[in-house]
Amino acid sequence: MSLFVNGVHINLQEMSFLKDILIGSEAHFVVLIVQSSSIFSELFGYTACRQLSQMLISILFFHVSEYILALFIHGKSSVTLKSLLISKHYLVAMVCSLIEYLIELYFFPGLKEYWWISNFGLALVVLGEIIRKLAIVTAGVAFTHLIKVYHEENHQLVTHGIYRYVRHPGYNGFFIWSIGTQIMLCNPISTIAFAVVVWKFFSGRIPYEEFFLKQFFGSDYEDYMRKVPSGIPFVR
Repeated sequence: MSLFVNGVHINLQEMSFLKDILIGSEAHFVVLIVQSSSIFSELFGYTACRQLSQMLISILFFHVSEYILALFIHGKSSVTLKSLLISKHYLVAMVCSLIEYLIELYFFPGLKEYWWISNFGLALVVLGEIIRKLAIVTAGVAFTHLIKVYHEENHQLVTHGIYRYVRHPGYNGFFIWSIGTQIMLCNPISTIAFAVVVWKFFSGRIPYEEFFLKQFFGSDYEDYMRKVPSGIPFVR
């Protein structure tokens, strides 16, 4: 069946066929949206929302509080965005850990349901945060994000408070915090990777820093080294 409208030939059967296709496509599109929403809800359910929100809050609190303390202790003129401690390598590591989390969440969702492991990681995050912030507050102006290679008047040897038990509580706190973030996400690969990479970094940084500290404080620091552990496993 067909008709002419303003001189244009219209095949009603073809129009009906196209209408059916359009309606069918819309129906399939709606079904696809519903199915996608269902998958998204299942994929990013309570477990993922809780773990990822904990991760986001942990990262934000760590870096913002680090910057605020630096401003308060050293003053605005001495603080830059580097005090946020966000480097290219750090961003790459965090992105990789997120990719691992999403892949494992999709293929092995049960892996993320070990709440005792995730909660243990959260406890480590809180513990590491407390240790590092105690280190900053206790050391005051003596705490800097860059290694001092020249002795300044306000650079004093701090051995009280948390420094009575750990020579480098700031490093110790970050070491615990960084590993804790990955245990909290139940990321087995990133947990091992973070532990190895962060340990390797501090195992090289501590001897370098203490070379100058021994020059600044002489036998006092050498005695301190013998009595107090570094705070990083297997690093004297």
